[in-house]
Amino acid sequence: MIVIKTPEEIALMREAGRVAAAVLQALQREIKPGITTGSLDKIAEDMIRKAGGEPLFKGYHNFPASICTSINNEVVHGIPGLRRLQEGDIISIDLGVRLKGYCSDMAATFGVGELLPETARLLEVTRQSLQEGIAAMKPGGRLTDISHAVYSHVKKNNFSVVRAYAGHGIGTRLHEDPQVPNYGAPGRGPLLQEGLVLAIEPMVNYGHWEVEVLSDQWTVVTGDHSLSAHFEHTVALREDGPEILTIL
Repeated sequence: MIVIKTPEEIALMREAGRVAAAVLQALQREIKPGITTGSLDKIAEDMIRKAGGEPLFKGYHNFPASICTSINNEVVHGIPGLRRLQEGDIISIDLGVRLKGYCSDMAATFGVGELLPETARLLEVTRQSLQEGIAAMKPGGRLTDISHAVYSHVKKNNFSVVRAYAGHGIGTRLHEDPQVPNYGAPGRGPLLQEGLVLAIEPMVNYGHWEVEVLSDQWTVVTGDHSLSAHFEHTVALREDGPEILTIL
């Protein structure tokens, strides 16, 4: 069931979104060769709790950390630990915050030091595809208008969209209806109406779209070992269009 949010609920989600955005901004400043993903996780948890929030991912289906850190060919759900970032890596950081009973969810992919031009292009195209998806979230449209906008931008840039994972509704719970795939024809699915809040999150591979899950039962990697990027915002649909909630 799709839960439409009131203006008061969206205001609370905006608060949670601003905390998430502040944390991700702080983590970006710490990304450099030599830092461990576990150190980034500790910074995130400390900041979230200091802001009065709860790390949404920690303990979710027994996930052991506050953020997901997915490096290079890891698509999503990488577990922070002792691994140190190296020059030329890319790292996707996904994090969620619960504040005053309401959730926010966001992600971004960052380069560690200098990147090869094609690697930098993968990140930029993925970021742009998120913006295209958000722009397609218009009152009176259909859910797959978002999906098609993401897919079209990725395809014309000769990358591939991950199909096994999708965006989602969000509110008092991290995952609510509806699912938001990142591919498909436009004009299908539920009506886009004021008060709908979605986590839109393109996952884009340099190579083929197929993925697999590692033996830790969490980390998702590309099937062909190519690089992958991930960007996400929590977005509310207002009368005059989409509003990104995970922003400062």
